[in-house]
Amino acid sequence: MTTGELPTAQEQAGDLPESLRETLSGHYYTDPEIFRLEQEHIFEAGWFCAVLSADLAKPGQFETVQIGRESVLVTRGRNGAIKAFLNVCRHRGARLCTEEKGEVRRSFQCPYHAWTYSFDGALIAAPNLGAMEDIDRTQYGLHQVHVREWLGYVWLCLAEEPPSFEDTVIGDVSARLGTPDAIVGYQVADLKLGRRIEYDVKANWKQIVENFMECYHCATIHPELTEVLPEFADGLAAQYFVGHGAEFGEDVQGFTVDGSEGLEKLPGVSEEQDRRYYAITVRPQVFINLVPDHVVFHRMFPLTAERTLVRCDWLYLPDVVDSGTDIDRSVELFHRVNQQDFDACERCQLAMDSRAYADGGVLVPSEHHISEFHDWVRERIG
Repeated sequence: MTTGELPTAQEQAGDLPESLRETLSGHYYTDPEIFRLEQEHIFEAGWFCAVLSADLAKPGQFETVQIGRESVLVTRGRNGAIKAFLNVCRHRGARLCTEEKGEVRRSFQCPYHAWTYSFDGALIAAPNLGAMEDIDRTQYGLHQVHVREWLGYVWLCLAEEPPSFEDTVIGDVSARLGTPDAIVGYQVADLKLGRRIEYDVKANWKQIVENFMECYHCATIHPELTEVLPEFADGLAAQYFVGHGAEFGEDVQGFTVDGSEGLEKLPGVSEEQDRRYYAITVRPQVFINLVPDHVVFHRMFPLTAERTLVRCDWLYLPDVVDSGTDIDRSVELFHRVNQQDFDACERCQLAMDSRAYADGGVLVPSEHHISEFHDWVRERIG
């Protein structure tokens, strides 16, 4: 290597001390072809958390969700069950619903040729359909998508044969908490939406996952969070230890922006879980944050290789929401954390095409667990 040249990945790997591990190289965060492979082999192949079930409270209410390269129509049927379909008319392929959300009274009708579908996806009407007696209305119904409801959210899988929900989604929660039963007491499915904030992040989805998994940055950019959770100032994220929850500071009364008193504790939270914060990554696009009086639930929607929409829900006991109790101080804490994190992710994204990052960076010991996520991505996209 001559003076002024950057070391190659091989040269770097040979010189890495034991304390450091390699990251993904920069093009993994910018290359449209890699993003296409992720869409196909990750987002379209596994379980994807799409919709808060309570947002579809009545039959005919719907949301459209982008999962990988597909638009998916999610609705509630007349029998109360959630249904999901590829948002494509079976006639000539027109987009059935262009709105992000809405409500229809009786059916979904394509605005191009008026092919009409029931809430269960069956073809129920079309111009001159009665004269075409050889058409099987079920066969020419909408393409169905696998649906699972858990924690009060609708999870979808586009694969013909979906992977085990228990081994993947619930498995990620179990791996973090030590047992799937540890999340039961938070009664997430019974909580009510108190606030939702959307963030349009100019960064690759993996930047956001990696940021959420580590706390090496916490002392630098999260002054409010480290005041409430002092151990985070040491750089060890809760996710670094199976079953561990970060303990509130001695003078901290609640998980609020100023450490002041929070709200009534969720009834099922155990004594061991009280005054502790648990962070869970459910691959590929969900972050769950558990504290004694509420739950913060993030859903990521990767839009391009360099842009990700993040929807963040703050969930509380129904009585808290219905009574109009002030939740601003508890919302504000994680809202600031999100803003600080996403600013850092965008700052990293700017450098991903730099020759200085062509062979990637390094992970310090408190970040070594991120290597497993990198291996998970590589394994799926080949």
